[in-house]
Amino acid sequence: MLIVDPNLNDMQRAMRGTLNAHWRLLLLQGAIVIILGVLAVCAPVAATLAIDIYVGILLLISGIIGLIVVFTVGDVPAFGWRLITALLSLAVGILLIWKPAAGALSLPLLLTAFFIVQGIFQSAISIACRELMPCVWGWLLASGITDLVLAAIIIAGWPITAAWTLGLLVGISLITSGIAIVMTALAGRAMVRKVTG
Repeated sequence: MLIVDPNLNDMQRAMRGTLNAHWRLLLLQGAIVIILGVLAVCAPVAATLAIDIYVGILLLISGIIGLIVVFTVGDVPAFGWRLITALLSLAVGILLIWKPAAGALSLPLLLTAFFIVQGIFQSAISIACRELMPCVWGWLLASGITDLVLAAIIIAGWPITAAWTLGLLVGISLITSGIAIVMTALAGRAMVRKVTG
């Protein structure tokens, strides 16, 4: 039975309930994310090329589906715009799969934007949850700050470090995110023990 704390708001109660119910799944996710991060850090160039090929496959599939929709549906609003978007997605996907090294120059810029958004979001969440999880919020904040620092590294080293930047920085981000997830799961386990103990 879950103890209801009147000092918690609805979001905090929902987070506590989720942590109580699913801390084991979070722990598994965190461990897997850490392992993937370590692999990426150990082989940053290979990780960069793998990421480029993966994004290429996603864009290729998106372009093919876009073309099928444009020509199957018939009277599609903004036909020309949708056709151009599908063809562009298809072309970029083929290029990234065929020449993944070319993507090593463009994807770090997109990754920079991702790190900035994730870093700000994770930092804000950590501050909002510091009362709910006093032992964990620092890990979440550290992960968010790490993402912001990684974004700064990409910007500062551009384009010299492009060949290995993507794989290394994604690996570091995965490791710090995995640690934050593991610590959150352990806090959830501690809450379960406190409630049932």
